[in-house]
Order: sequence, then structure tokens, then C-alpha cells
Amino acid sequence: MIPNQWYPILLPEDVTNDKPTGVRRMGQNLVLWRDIDGNLVCQDARCPHKGANLGDGRLKGNSVECRYHGFRYGPEGNCVAIPALGSDARIPAALSIARYPVREQNGLIWLWWGDERPENELPDVQIPPEVADHPGLHATMHWTRPVHYTRYIESVLEFYHVTYVHRDHWFNYVDYLFLYGTLRKFGLDGRERYLAATKVENSHLEVDGQTLRYSFDHVEEEDPTNTNHYDVTFTFPSMSHIASKQFEVTAWFAPIDDEHTEIFLRWYEFPRLKGVLRSERLRRLVPRLSLYMEKWVQDPQDVRVLLGQEPKVSGRGVSKFIPVDELNAKYVSMRTRLLQEAAATTNGNGSSNRTNGANGKNSATDAHATNGANHVNGASSTNGVNNMNGANSTNGSSHDIEQTTAAAPAH
Repeated sequence: MIPNQWYPILLPEDVTNDKPTGVRRMGQNLVLWRDIDGNLVCQDARCPHKGANLGDGRLKGNSVECRYHGFRYGPEGNCVAIPALGSDARIPAALSIARYPVREQNGLIWLWWGDERPENELPDVQIPPEVADHPGLHATMHWTRPVHYTRYIESVLEFYHVTYVHRDHWFNYVDYLFLYGTLRKFGLDGRERYLAATKVENSHLEVDGQTLRYSFDHVEEEDPTNTNHYDVTFTFPSMSHIASKQFEVTAWFAPIDDEHTEIFLRWYEFPRLKGVLRSERLRRLVPRLSLYMEKWVQDPQDVRVLLGQEPKVSGRGVSKFIPVDELNAKYVSMRTRLLQEAAATTNGNGSSNRTNGANGKNSATDAHATNGANHVNGASSTNGVNNMNGANSTNGSSHDIEQTTAAAPAH
């Protein structure tokens, strides 16, 4: 995981006023609850007494109560009651739990994973305008998959895999008929047109701080009129927004541990329905149904491939990218740079870093990602290099492709 970043961990409705919510994120068990004023609290879930999980406990007054022996912890993490010692007990300072900064923004709960800082010194949550200012109705769901978050993210940084991965399920035939078929042939040519569009053209990559914007056309080489345009916006550490004429979604990927990832998927209403359905409730139903189909049909098709990938974690030198993988290559190189910068900051000033978690160590897979990697500046100037499809490559993406295939990380 990249330190010193905000990560989405839950939806606001996942944390209620009547009980604590236990969740595993960033390789650590956390407990979230709301105090008597409704403020969100996020703490280490391990009770320091005997290690029970506070996520299995109860809320009592303005505290979370351990289910094992009734020890209670307040919003700041200090132990406020030990029933076995009575109301006059002198409570040791060591009986306390860590508290983590959290924010509720854009329909998500965000966790600050990094150096301990005063609240007023924490950076803003990075949400690009494509998402923050989106006016459309939407629905959001989240679920867990047994894959590393780097591989999961990479699966939504390019879409020329769709004609090979998303096919032959009955739901794919709905796509063929309504999204790719022509009126002249009553949609019956949809599958043929879908499978024929395999070439990537007119790709263009731009870098804006920690946001990458990539656009391209997915076309049939023999029939240029059979084309779909995609706009992909990726913001570190883990957000990808995809817009095309068929759909528009935003995906956030929250690391659970080195082998599991929680995906938060937001599906926006189809604009044409706005003129047909006046009921906001009905218009919101379509995105929700789309999310269910994504969870149970489309996403499992992707995950089936991801489970077979080797190695399980992406990084510098792992993949032999081609020119149309420029967004993926830039993601890998910038992720490496952000890991290096975070490590240098922590080692340079000796500040306390919460990313070490309960085990006192960083994720081994992320540590490997920085080994033997050259520092790559993600904001380099346009070099005018042309890729194989004749599209302009910007911000040194050709260099990123070469560097990313140069040296495998040590494992």
C-alpha cells in the first residue's frame, strides 16, 4: 500500500449508531463506530487486554465495549472502564487503542493511511472533477475479491481485453444486442461487431499531479465506423473513472491485505433514460441492477483471469507492456515513485508512521515494488514519441514502458 494517502474503506451507511463495525483494511483489523454526537470514529480493533476484536463488541454510552471482558474505550482511544476493577479503578495508560483519521466525503468513508499529523495538516482527499462534480444519479456497491489490489486496478486501466474476457455468457448477449448491434439488422449483428473491434487507436495520456487521464478508440480494423471511445481517469492511490457511450462508472480499490481487495463500484444513470423516466427512483434502479450484473457476471469474468496471473502483485519489470499499455505503465512507474518518496520522507525525519500496522512492518509486496527501480518523474514534458498505432504518447509514457519492462523486482 502507498503510505500518506486517503483510502476508501466503507460506505457511510455501513457504520450505524447502534453497534460497532469491524472491518479489515490495509492489513489491519479496524473498528468504526459513531459517538453520541454522530461523529465517525475509527480505531485499532484489537483490545490490548487479551486481543479480542472490538468490532464484535457493543456500543455503551460514548464508548465501544469489548465483548470479552467489558473493557470500554472512548473516542480518543483511552480505556474509560474496567468492570472487573470497579468504578474507582486506576486505569493504566497502556490500556489504549490507536485512533485513525477518517472523513466522510463523496459518498465514501476515507481512511488516512500514513504519518501521524494534526487534523489541520492532513491533505484533502483526492477526487478529480470528473467524479466530484458529476451531476448524474448513481448507485454504489462494494464487494471483496481474492486478488491483490495492483492487479485489480490494472484490469480497469485498459479495455482491449473486453472482447476476449467478456463473451459467451448470456448477459454478454444483452450487450451484443443493445449496445453493439445496428438498427439496420435489428441488433443481430451485435456479437459479430463486438468481437471484431480489437484494435486500439488515437490513444492519448496526460498527467495532472496524481491524476492520469487516458483516452482511446477501440475499433474494428476493417470497419472504422465500428468504434467505441473511452475516457479513463485514474487518481492515486486507487480510483478509476471510466466513461464511454455504453456506460459510466467509478471504481475505488481498497486493499484488505496482500491477497484480498475491496472494490467500491459506482454506476451512473444512462443519460438517455432521463428523458424517458421522470421518476428518480426508477432511474436509480437501472444503475443498481447494472451493479448486480457487474458483481455476479462481468467482474467474476475478470477475476477468473486475475487469479491465474503470475506474479500475484504487479510492479516494475513484471509485465512486458506494449505501446497501448501506456496508462498501465505510467501507473506502475508512478506507484513506484510514490512508494519511494513516502519511504524517504519517513526515514528522513523520523516521524511516526502508522502504515506499519500491528505487525510493525510494511507490506512485503509493496516493499518489493521499489527494489531496483529507477526514479521516474510522473510529470515530465511531452516527448512527441509515436506509438505503434500512430497516437501521440505524452509525459514520457514510452520511457515508462521501457523502464517497466527492464528489471524484475526482487521477491
